[in-house]
Formats: sequence, C-alpha cells, structure tokens
Amino acid sequence: MGVFGCFDLATQNGLPRNKADFGQTLGVWGVGSGPYLVLPFLGPSTVRDAGGTAVDFVADPVAVRNIDNIPVRNTVYGLRVVNARANLLEVGNLLDQVALDPYSFTRDAYLQRRASLIRGVKSEDGDLPDYSLPNYDDDDEPAAPAPASGKPQQ
Repeated sequence: MGVFGCFDLATQNGLPRNKADFGQTLGVWGVGSGPYLVLPFLGPSTVRDAGGTAVDFVADPVAVRNIDNIPVRNTVYGLRVVNARANLLEVGNLLDQVALDPYSFTRDAYLQRRASLIRGVKSEDGDLPDYSLPNYDDDDEPAAPAPASGKPQQ
C-alpha cells in the first residue's frame, strides 16, 4: 500500500515485502509439484509452477490490458527479458564449471530452491514458519498447529 508511489505505508508499519509467486502459494496450500518440466524461454518448472506462472502473467500489471501504448509495453517486456538473461549469465558459467550432468544439476537445484521457498525463510530465532493448514473436519475447533521446528515446545 502506498500513496502514489511516494510512501510505502506497509513497510513503515512493519509489514514485510512478499515476493511469492502463485506457484509458491499453491505449494503452501498443499498442491503437489507434479513432474519437472523445462519450458522453452521460461526454463525449469513443474506442472504446479507452470500453472502459477500463467496466473502470475494474467495478474501482471504490465499485462496487455493495462498498458495501451504498444511500444511502451513491448519495451517493458524486452527489458524484462534482457534483465533475466543478464542475471543468468553468471549462473550459466558456474553450471558449466561445476556440474557433471547439467540437466540433473539444474533439476535438483530448481526443485530444492522451490521447496525452500515454499517452506519459507527462517525467522530470527532460526525456526521455519508453520505453513500447515488447519484441520476443519471437526466443527468444534481447529486442530492446533504443529511446531515450526523439531524442537519441543516449552
């Protein structure tokens, strides 16, 4: 939330910025990842994350319906592609130097990173946040959430 882009009221009030995509949201909700895919121009993905990418594309503020000036819209898309490629140049060099099998290395790294993003970032005390969904089968009260780490609660 902001005031015409001048102030960021959410950050000033202690709300952290959230850069999660819809594939991560589906993962937190318990949707399985499905098979690993490599999509042309988009790179590594899973079935869940590919669906999430489609939703993210439709919800993108630079989508076709939001920028009517075609040259401006195409320039923004072009800059995004160039930026993404520039960010991946160093990763490609590392992949060539380190990996014996680039496909399996990329697959394993992608799946581990996505699992880590879905679990969340560690808090200051080192615990992971609990993303388990409450059990609403009982109408009386929801089940107590599981502890965020393997440590017993005190």
